[in-house]
Amino acid sequence: MTQSHKPIIGITGGIGSGKSFVASIFGELGCLIIRSDDQVRQAYEDPAIKAQLRAWWGPGVFDEQGNVNRKAIAERVFTDANQRVRLEQLLHPRIARQREEIMASAGDVPAFIWDTPLLVETGLDQQCDAVVFVDAPQELREKRVMQSRGWDRAELARREKFQLPLDKKRVLAHYVLENTADADEVRIQVREILSRILANQRQP
Repeated sequence: MTQSHKPIIGITGGIGSGKSFVASIFGELGCLIIRSDDQVRQAYEDPAIKAQLRAWWGPGVFDEQGNVNRKAIAERVFTDANQRVRLEQLLHPRIARQREEIMASAGDVPAFIWDTPLLVETGLDQQCDAVVFVDAPQELREKRVMQSRGWDRAELARREKFQLPLDKKRVLAHYVLENTADADEVRIQVREILSRILANQRQP
């Protein structure tokens, strides 16, 4: 628990399960969402981070405007675990500091939502008061990543190979939310989960 005494709710699940959509619904209910992807994007704008990436991987991980090419970096870190760990060691301390600063300066919110793709893999689930596993059928996840990211089935499998198996993530979660095509049903589940988490926080 942070000094603000607001519950931290971590969102986990498979790629394409709709974790960010679920997080956004918590946001509709007044929760403060902290998205790791946004923090990584900001980190990549830092000249010191850029300089380190260039020292490691050369100009090939930058576009013509000098911005970090996240796709080029992904090709390196999702084919070499050592490169992935090195990148995480560069980014994660900075992101952690920012996350704490955001929570410390937050106003009156019912809870903090950590929308972090590698929540369990990085051990951040241990800092959460509750973890929500977002579940969705494999075929639906494949369809979503094809539409949103242009990935085929093989690319999805390659990315997920570097993550904890979904059955293990599911077991580690406190709540399981089914995210299929019905957004209204998802909203009902989110409201119920948030209500239960807040009720548990009020107990002595």
